Formats: sequence, structure tokens, C-alpha cells
Amino acid sequence: MTAPWVKHFIAGGVAGGVSRTVVSPLERMKILFQVQGAGTHTAYRGIWGTLVKMWKEEGFRGYMRGNGTNVVRIVPYSAVQFASYEHYKKMLMEEGKTELTTARRLAAGALAGITSVAATYPLDIIRTRLSVQSGSMMQHGPDFKLPGIWDTGVKMYREEGGVRSLFRGLGPTMTGVAPYVALNFQAYEVLRMYFTPEGELAPSSMGKLVCGALAGTIAQTCTYPLDVLRRRMQVTGMSGVGYKYNNTFEAIRSMVASEGIRGLYRGMIPNYLKVSPAIGVSFMTYEWCKNILSA
Repeated sequence: MTAPWVKHFIAGGVAGGVSRTVVSPLERMKILFQVQGAGTHTAYRGIWGTLVKMWKEEGFRGYMRGNGTNVVRIVPYSAVQFASYEHYKKMLMEEGKTELTTARRLAAGALAGITSVAATYPLDIIRTRLSVQSGSMMQHGPDFKLPGIWDTGVKMYREEGGVRSLFRGLGPTMTGVAPYVALNFQAYEVLRMYFTPEGELAPSSMGKLVCGALAGTIAQTCTYPLDVLRRRMQVTGMSGVGYKYNNTFEAIRSMVASEGIRGLYRGMIPNYLKVSPAIGVSFMTYEWCKNILSA
């Protein structure tokens, strides 16, 4: 018989891989919006215009650019997140109770977010670099060849400060992910109760999809500026980008001074388009896989 944590780990990994592949074009578009500042030469403007530009310059591969890295990252990230959330739920459950309080559920989600980020952060920063590099590859001519996951990591290690370069932006990432994952799980579990028909144990597949989409939207709305800050910190010092932040507070001051408050929400509309289906598919796939493994 499969141990419960193994079921949660496998189901979480499958859920992450499926959900991110479905929304890969919107994920890459969001990153391109986030890392370009006001007046940048790359000029990605508007959702439709950016999708067309990506298609013209790179074709279908442009939509999937960085998805391999993202799936390599998101499978263990999602697996660790769901498995650790279930673990922290049990750890924080009060004796004699069957449901966590709101505060304890938020704590379980926050701890799960921190655990999953700490386990997979280098792959996240490499994925961001690959998305940005491919976005400006036309400047280098048709023969320019993008480096792979390993080559990008080695180059960062050698040229940007060793191991520290692979964890640049970890502070704002932790700060953003903890409340995001906490709100995500809290909202999903509350919505799940409301969407469960009377006499049933769980919502329908469509109900789970809707619950996940709404939960992701709520969580992202509250924490989005921290996600923008994370991406900016990840590409600081990267040639051709022009950002050079020494710390998180300097990055915030610089962004607000040059781009206004609006800069903290750059790429938010395509992010909504990405988050709703991604989180919905993730929760639906997770529960589906968990049920199959429990059968």
C-alpha cells in the first residue's frame, strides 16, 4: 500500500506539470512584461501584440520557450508543496479536531510555500533567465543559439558570484510565496466547502476547477507586486537587461521612482489569464491523481 505522503507527492508533481504546460505562453508573456522597464527596447506591449510578436520571431517554440525548465522546476516544486501542505496540516491539527482553524491553515500553507521554494529556487531563476534571453535573441542574429539549463546555471555561477547568484531574489520570493500559497490553499478549501453539493464529499470536476481558479486569482491579487520584484531581482546584473539592484529595498525605490506604482503591477492582466486556469487545473489534477492512487 502506497504511503500517504507518496500519493500527495506524486499527485502534486503531475498537477504541477500539467497546469504549467497548459498556460506556458501566458507565463512567458508575463515574465517578459515584468522584466522590461519603461521605454525598454524590447517593447512588449499588449497581450495580443506580444503573442503575435512572439509567434513571428520564434514560432510555436517561442510560446513553449522555458517550459521544459519550468516543468523540471514545477514538478518537484508542486510535489513538495502539496505533500508538505498535507504534512503541516496534520502537524498543526488540534487534538480531537478534524479541520484546521483559518490561522492554522494559513500557517500550513505558508510553511508549504517556503519549503517548496527552498527546494527548487535555482531552477526558477534559470527559467526566468532563459525566458528573457530568448525574448531578445533576435538582436543577436539568426545563428544565435540559446544556452540550455545547465549552461545557463554554470555561466551564472562562474560570472555572477558563485552559489549566491543561483539564489538571487530568494528573499522577496520567500516573502511573496509564503502569503500567496497560504491564501491559495485557504481560499481553495473554503470555496471547496461552498461548491460541494449537499450529501456529497467533494465538488464536481468543474467545481474543483472553478474553486482553484478563484483561489489563485484571490491569492495573486494580494501578492502580485512581490512577484514582479522577484523577477527583477532574478535578472539583475544580466547583460542586456540594465537592472542592477543591491537589495530588495533599493529595487522597490528604483522601480517606483522610474515607473511609478504601476511598475509593481506590470504584467498583471496576462497573469490573471494564466493564474486562473493554471491553479484550477492544478487543484483538479491533484485531487484526480490522489483519488486514483488511493483506489
